[in-house]
Amino acid sequence: MPDPDISDVRFSQPVQDVLQGLGLLSRLPVRVDPEAAAKRGAKAAWAWPLAGAVLGLIAALTASLSLWLGLGAGITAALVIAVQVICTGAMHEDGLADSADGLWGGYDRDRRLEIMKDSRIGTYGVLALVLAMILRWSALSALLATGHVWGALIGVAALSRAPMAALMGWLPAARPSGLSQSVGQPSQDTVRFGFIAAGVVGFVFLGLAVVPVAAFVAVTAFAAGRIALDKIGGQTGDILGATQQLSEIAALAVLVALWV
Repeated sequence: MPDPDISDVRFSQPVQDVLQGLGLLSRLPVRVDPEAAAKRGAKAAWAWPLAGAVLGLIAALTASLSLWLGLGAGITAALVIAVQVICTGAMHEDGLADSADGLWGGYDRDRRLEIMKDSRIGTYGVLALVLAMILRWSALSALLATGHVWGALIGVAALSRAPMAALMGWLPAARPSGLSQSVGQPSQDTVRFGFIAAGVVGFVFLGLAVVPVAAFVAVTAFAAGRIALDKIGGQTGDILGATQQLSEIAALAVLVALWV
């Protein structure tokens, strides 16, 4: 007969991994044991798509309430993006801006990493954020206007976070410190389980549309990873955040093409 304590730990570990993912990728007030989270490290990365689904659920509830109140698709899309930014603390948007500034503003690896670490935002970062916001708002407005709420928000939120663990498993850390280095490198099994989790959530909320969406997300993430590898020799937390944003935009664009 298994030890009840061990059995209990095994049963609760997936829940703890999701909470750890929310603690890492959002500003939601979840209770996470810092010691256990540090020890678990990258092993919990498989649950990031599920943490994304939770964030997508909050966005979907916001969208449903806004549409029910008759605020219209445009205002609803803006509110949804605002809620997403608040829930994540804009960490993915910050990664996109820092990556754009560093990758395109520096002339060698060290200078690019230095720029990415700088808290100030430059021209490339501003342009990347503005363009990303316009694309997200436009796609969400079109999808919400046709009644596609849950799939567009929950399914996409899950699928866009799976590549983060994949890039961590594929690319070395570009610098010896930072968020990515502290979390560690996930194993192939961890990455695989993350894709399975994202695929299940995606299928539930997107149906067969999950196939082209996942394909475009994979291509987008691969391109982002290749650029990072060529320019800074690996990945950082900023690169992971930028990849999430680009993957989300790619997923939304595919859904607009399929559903609108």
